[in-house]
Amino acid sequence: MPNPNNIFEKESQRPNWGDALEKEHISDSYRKLFGFVESEYKTQTVYPPFSDIMRAMALTSLADVKCVILGQDPYHEPNQAMGLAFSVHTGTPVPRSLQNIYKELQTEYGYDVPCNGDLRPWAQQGVLLLNAVLTVRAHQPASHAGKGWEAYTDNILSVLNMQNRPIVYLLWGNFAKSKKALLDNPKHLILESTHPSPFSASYGFFGCGHFKTCNAFLEKNGILPIDWQIKDE
Repeated sequence: MPNPNNIFEKESQRPNWGDALEKEHISDSYRKLFGFVESEYKTQTVYPPFSDIMRAMALTSLADVKCVILGQDPYHEPNQAMGLAFSVHTGTPVPRSLQNIYKELQTEYGYDVPCNGDLRPWAQQGVLLLNAVLTVRAHQPASHAGKGWEAYTDNILSVLNMQNRPIVYLLWGNFAKSKKALLDNPKHLILESTHPSPFSASYGFFGCGHFKTCNAFLEKNGILPIDWQIKDE
């Protein structure tokens, strides 16, 4: 099992995050969090795989972030969580919330709804797919909530808030909206709606137009827009 400093091995391959979070990485609160996480992986079934905990930062450097999509915690069933909010491995059935995200994209752009739930193409274009809690016990949603991850990912949002360039935040659902208090940079754009969950998508997520609005904002500011289309492999 890696030590606390090496948990960022993948992330450190991408510039900026390590420097921006350096103080956090040597803090007592982070070491306490890491101790809890390390114990959980040794004694329980925990998702995502240990090496993928920081995958969102590994795939999207701080300097490359154009858009942030904030989730709550990882999927808690086998072969789903891969370290990116809302994303699942190719070949895994697409979760219903992601199906609804695809339906909204079909409405906005006319894309076919794919059977592939791997969102790495978004991450590679600058979409930070960040869960507020980065680990979870198998079959126990929110089981790692309140253990220290929220403070850590709030710090990531605060680092992003200090970036002196346009960034778009897609805050879906009450939990994501609660993070709005951390985001007050006038150069940034915050878009809010209900969660794409089957229980709430019809009450504001469908028809929100967030993907086109995000791209229009990026283009207005001279930034290459995001190709939101996910294709079946």
